[in-house]
Amino acid sequence: MHTPTRTLEMSADDTTSRALAASDPALGALIDRVGSIRRGPYETGFPVVARSIVAQQLSEKVAPVIWARVVERVGVTPETLAAAPPQELRDCGLSWRKVEYLQGIAQATLSGEIDWDGLASLPDEEVITELTSLRGVGRWTAEMYLIFALGRPDVLALDDLGVRISAGKMLGLGRATSREELAERGELWRPYRSTASLWLWAAQG
Repeated sequence: MHTPTRTLEMSADDTTSRALAASDPALGALIDRVGSIRRGPYETGFPVVARSIVAQQLSEKVAPVIWARVVERVGVTPETLAAAPPQELRDCGLSWRKVEYLQGIAQATLSGEIDWDGLASLPDEEVITELTSLRGVGRWTAEMYLIFALGRPDVLALDDLGVRISAGKMLGLGRATSREELAERGELWRPYRSTASLWLWAAQG
């Protein structure tokens, strides 16, 4: 239904990363330490949100394992997920609630309730409003869609604990930043807050 559309690649020497380093030396030091990022390829539409739901509240090590099981055993099209016996999805390692969410979004896609292609033409906040109208999709999942599927450049993942932990370490706080602290620091990173988020994710590895 959808094919991979983009791979996220960046290095410490690219223009955007250098601009971030110039605006925030602490982030610049983190960028230089990590060195490079390569993530993807990423699809657009339904599979991206399905994968984000699977990843909710899971570590970056566990989430890909469970996702791979779903891909192998069930498939990740709206048709296969909507038709799958719930126990089969549960056996992949999903909670019952995530099974409910995945199948509900699959059904919303098949019924035309959500127009994935149309999202690309909407401003960021309107995309978030459309996506969070779906049961199981919160702001974090919508932000992941903006960053990874639509490639929006200025999205700061305020609700992502991994980003907040990395930011806290970068700032020497000895704890994760609060949403408010991250938002305040993120003002230094405009208009490249998506790239800043990616570097903070990469620093967790």
